[in-house]
Amino acid sequence: MVLSSSRAASRVVAVIPARGGSKGIPRKNLAMVGGRPLIAWSIDAGLAATQVDRVVVSTDDEEIAEVARACGAEVPFLRPAELARDDTPDLPLFAHLLDELDLVGESPELLVHLRPTSPLRNAGFVDTGVALLREHPDMDSVRSLSAAEKTPYKMWTIQDGRLAPLIGSWDEELFNQPRQQLPPVWVHDGVLDVVRAGVVRSGSMCGRRVLPLFTPPGTAIDIDTEEDLRLARDLMEQSGR
Repeated sequence: MVLSSSRAASRVVAVIPARGGSKGIPRKNLAMVGGRPLIAWSIDAGLAATQVDRVVVSTDDEEIAEVARACGAEVPFLRPAELARDDTPDLPLFAHLLDELDLVGESPELLVHLRPTSPLRNAGFVDTGVALLREHPDMDSVRSLSAAEKTPYKMWTIQDGRLAPLIGSWDEELFNQPRQQLPPVWVHDGVLDVVRAGVVRSGSMCGRRVLPLFTPPGTAIDIDTEEDLRLARDLMEQSGR
């Protein structure tokens, strides 16, 4: 089944990848958070964003598809099993979606990656990311960032059984500098990515010209463990959602 052509004018498509085979938390995307299935919060953010034309869930799972449709998202096809393995990266999922769009003659301008494991983002943040990329036509993508809890300048690798600095050289000894004197660093937190469809078609999820978008405090959560799930539930309760 391919995507309907009824919205062929859609320029911004929000994509929510939600496979059924999560191992860390079984059936994670349907876990209850704030009284609703986890995936519902990302669907809500996409549907409420004024800069998004349509919200599509890519899943291999019939139950997830049913829940997603009930929440207002489109699920026009089930993802092939070979694209729903533990080690499947994002790129082939998005390429598959674009292939489906091609079949109905639709060619979106931007793709918005809404991971269902980040339920605390809101529609305003989504709109900000889309607007930012549109304001910079020379850029390939936007990625949300959070301040790194630990600086990589003090991290090490092990080579031939001995420590080697991850960044810099032995001569620089950046690893011995006070943290306050080291450059600030940021982590790609996965809360929001916006990428040009042409960049995905060329074989990348972000390209090389990437704009930063700083995630509001208290909303940068990526649920991967039971502890993350408990934290999300607590934060959702505290926010009154």
